Amino acid sequence: MALKQVSSNKCFEGFQKVFEHDSAELKCKMKFGIYLPPKAETGKCPVLYWLSGLTCTEQNFITKAGFQQAAAEHGLIVVAPDTSPRGCNIEGEDESWDFGTGAGFYVDATEDPWKTNYRMYSYIKDELPKLINANFPTDPERMSIFGHSMGGHGALILALKNPGKYKSVSAFAPICNPIQCQWGKKALGGYLGPDASKWEAYDATQLVKSYSGSRLDILIDQGKDDQFLSAGQLLPDNFIAACTERKIPVVFRLQQASCFCSPWWLDSCLWFLGYDHSYYFIASFINDHIKHHAKYLNA
Repeated sequence: MALKQVSSNKCFEGFQKVFEHDSAELKCKMKFGIYLPPKAETGKCPVLYWLSGLTCTEQNFITKAGFQQAAAEHGLIVVAPDTSPRGCNIEGEDESWDFGTGAGFYVDATEDPWKTNYRMYSYIKDELPKLINANFPTDPERMSIFGHSMGGHGALILALKNPGKYKSVSAFAPICNPIQCQWGKKALGGYLGPDASKWEAYDATQLVKSYSGSRLDILIDQGKDDQFLSAGQLLPDNFIAACTERKIPVVFRLQQASCFCSPWWLDSCLWFLGYDHSYYFIASFINDHIKHHAKYLNA
């Protein structure tokens, strides 16, 4: 499958590149970012896949997260695909920010008019890794996955639905129980139809309850002052409870607000809001996640 290089930038002695290709699965042109560490010039490297959230493209992570230095140090190729098909001329695909363009939700749609193009689950699971392995110096046996928000949901379900495929998984503020939140109900209902029992195949909390695969250590970071946490869109407590019941290891870190000591002319401490849902939050802890995956990918 032909690749067209869109951009290439030297970064921490490696290269941050963007490519475009014709996707057979999605039946449109797709872009992905790929960071090639210095080690890729002399040998094969493990691959870490990043899945972005609602409204994002391949650009958000590669320009805002600041992961490249840690990826270079640990010798990891990092791939960041787009979040949905683009330009498919489907009626209604651009009408809302949380459904259609930029909101593929990492499922294989079964409903018209989405089922022809909106097959992000199969694209991430099968087509993209085959493309990456065929064109870059990868070790296909060493692959991990992580993501943010909708992409955190995607990373969790891909790891849980494919035991042994990924060496490790982590997420920032993932949508943990989409069948119970408004984002999930809108997306799953639109892509999969009104039968809610079919949605469970793409719900991490439901998948954990029947998981019987190889050991999977999960790392999740969640900002305490995330507006979507308080709005009930993420529901991490439901996922943690399911993991605990099934004795599946998960490290859940609720990142707190911090106190700034006041200047001498003020009488009290100044409290600032803590970590939210933004890439400032992701950038604050991205090195921890790279290290988490490197521990398994370089073992």
